[in-house]
Amino acid sequence: MDSTAAAWSNADAYLSDLLVGHDPDLEAALRAQRAAGLPDIEVAPVGGKLLNLLARISGARRVLEIGTLGGYSTIWLARAVGPDGRVVTVEAEADNAAVARASIDAAGVGDRVDIRIGRGVDVLPTLVGGFDLVFIDADKESNTIYLDWAAKLGHPGTVVVLDNIGREGEIVREDSTDPKVVGTREGLRMLGEDLRFDATALQTVGVKGWDGVAIAVVV
Repeated sequence: MDSTAAAWSNADAYLSDLLVGHDPDLEAALRAQRAAGLPDIEVAPVGGKLLNLLARISGARRVLEIGTLGGYSTIWLARAVGPDGRVVTVEAEADNAAVARASIDAAGVGDRVDIRIGRGVDVLPTLVGGFDLVFIDADKESNTIYLDWAAKLGHPGTVVVLDNIGREGEIVREDSTDPKVVGTREGLRMLGEDLRFDATALQTVGVKGWDGVAIAVVV
């Protein structure tokens, strides 16, 4: 089979059907997001399941999410922390947060989720540390700011997930002027050089195109 975007998408759908399955609450969250006109930039179903598994494997009970959008990934994380856990999710846009709040509540995990509305640079300094997992999926230009706060608000052993690091392969271009590419490169460089992190990264292909994710631990 040729390696094409269509083939990647078909393989992703196969894996999602096999390993994630049908989930009415998550699918309703996506429908609400589409109906509200929010961008189609949430994690893929297999990516949501990965977040859920990472939280469960690490035993995370306090999770910080930077970038709520419509609440799809938030639901995955809230399920992972269990009824005694807590997810604090930061969303810059109040309209997005309202869509997310409704979907999170409808999924039955609203009591586990605290949505903080505002720019990450303003909200993060107000939070109390001790997070066990930090998921960063917001404006790429601020990746280094978010990673710095992930280390400050985490502890040794905190899992840090930085999304969208593939950028269609543009990350190798030192001459790129795309702020998303520049921000991604700076975030990856920070993960490689900052002694507070031990990290790796994986390229991915699928319904979201050619992309990837970096996974780190605070040391």
